Amino acid sequence: MGYKGPISQRQRRFGEELQRLRLAAGLSAPEAGALVGMKSPAVSHTEAGRITLNPERLEIWLDAYGCTNPAYRATLAEMGRSTGKGWWTEFEGRVPPLALELAEIEDRSVRLDSYDSLYVPGVLQLPGYTEAIYEDADPESRWEATAEVRFRMERQRILTDNKQRQFRFVIHEAALRMRFAGETVMRAQLLHLLETAELPNVTIQVLPFTAPKHAPLSASFLFCDPGCTDLSTIILSGPKRAEHLGDPADIAAYHQKFQQLSDRALPAIGASESLRKLACRDSWGLVQHLLYLLQS
Repeated sequence: MGYKGPISQRQRRFGEELQRLRLAAGLSAPEAGALVGMKSPAVSHTEAGRITLNPERLEIWLDAYGCTNPAYRATLAEMGRSTGKGWWTEFEGRVPPLALELAEIEDRSVRLDSYDSLYVPGVLQLPGYTEAIYEDADPESRWEATAEVRFRMERQRILTDNKQRQFRFVIHEAALRMRFAGETVMRAQLLHLLETAELPNVTIQVLPFTAPKHAPLSASFLFCDPGCTDLSTIILSGPKRAEHLGDPADIAAYHQKFQQLSDRALPAIGASESLRKLACRDSWGLVQHLLYLLQS
């Protein structure tokens, strides 16, 4: 059965994985089609994400392709049978399609690693902070600013709706010193970071200006792991669009990149009382210092 409407990132990724597995197994499209009673064009459409694939055919292909990883098979099967519907569906036509895809990817993930250089991450933003961002939005944009603010607030449910979902945030000090939202909003935002860091599944670190051996990394990214690292998605944020990466080499590279950023960042907010007593620099102390500056 063919999909109606645009092909989503999930559908594209599902098809790309099938093609990658087939090629790695050394099978042609006609050979793969013969295994499940499909013609070559149908195989191509499936691998392009244009048509669905029933679970029985998927299992046959995975067996023929030599895929034995249980986590990979289960996660890929879930991607294939998902309808793509969720709380974000009510925002269709009111926010950019990429925002809807982001919400779907986040909802499927069990671990999210986020690095941000100029802004507080979206799922950690207060309404006033988000509103300040959209005040400078393109006035000719057809998207509703109020809908986009509400959408971003709705996204924050992922912090608490699944206690097994883990979050790690590395935020550059530059983002925390920005005052475009006004000092009152920024103070509330910093306090909100301290409060959110108390959640057991959330880790927040600050990458300071003084981080050694660290050239500035301006591009923010989000590493989304759905429970199988091989099927992770890296989302690169841009001013006009986002780029999704799922190539094994990209996954490995960004996994390492985030770990390096985390290693160079200050110890996490709330890491331990002992660190503070020892006058050791940590993320908690830096945020407290920035709060002090906002009072002066």
